[in-house]
Amino acid sequence: MPTRPEIVCICGSMQYADDMRALSQLLTRAGFIVLMPTEIDTPITDEQKAALSELHLRRIDRADRVEVVNRGEHFGESTLREIVYAEAAGKPITFVGVVHGSQ
Repeated sequence: MPTRPEIVCICGSMQYADDMRALSQLLTRAGFIVLMPTEIDTPITDEQKAALSELHLRRIDRADRVEVVNRGEHFGESTLREIVYAEAAGKPITFVGVVHGSQ
């Protein structure tokens, strides 16, 4: 029986969406299942934002490990919450800078 592919959840600020997409493509080509936030290009309410944040925590629950995309050591409130959540859940976390192939 083949082993299940590893599931990776990508976290980070949506200002790094290009990097997140590039990382998703690299990981997918390498045979990983990738979970990441979906870009919403229309205004959302605070209630919707909170629901989307909770949805992303469920992605972290499903993942075997987490990759955090960032371009420095500063993390926004949402990303920091995701890092703390993943750490508390015992998920291995890797921090990724600029992803080759992104702008």
